[in-house]
Amino acid sequence: MSVKPSKTKILMVCLGNICRSPLAHGILESKLPKEDFYVDSAGTASYHTGEKPDHRSIAVAKSKGIDISTQRARQFSEVDFDNFDFIYAMDESNYRNILRLAKTEDDQRKVKLILNELSSNSNSEVPDPYYGGDEGFENVYQMLDEACDVIASKLQN
Repeated sequence: MSVKPSKTKILMVCLGNICRSPLAHGILESKLPKEDFYVDSAGTASYHTGEKPDHRSIAVAKSKGIDISTQRARQFSEVDFDNFDFIYAMDESNYRNILRLAKTEDDQRKVKLILNELSSNSNSEVPDPYYGGDEGFENVYQMLDEACDVIASKLQN
């Protein structure tokens, strides 16, 4: 009898879990085989708990063939450290907020800034497109798509 190894679990985190992290969640999920990987997203704040992603995030994802409309916002919690192997923050502020909840050094090691996957230790941030126009969402999509290409490649090798 062979035992199938458990899935690798990846969590994308931004502030409200309606713009950046749902996009990152959908993009990475589209690049990985579902039988081997589980991708989710959360926000460090609870403003939008239970809500769908922002309509502009849904639209830009849909224009690329990715459906994120069934996702629902939730707040990041300490238990996420136990449930996920990798935790990607969209910016420094959320990175620090996640680390404040870390209980161990192992928890801390799971947390990375997502754009550091493109340029190690650059500490570049994915800008929050919420208060901007549609072009901001397209720009964020492109950044996240590039970063998720690198992450998917690393995870599968």
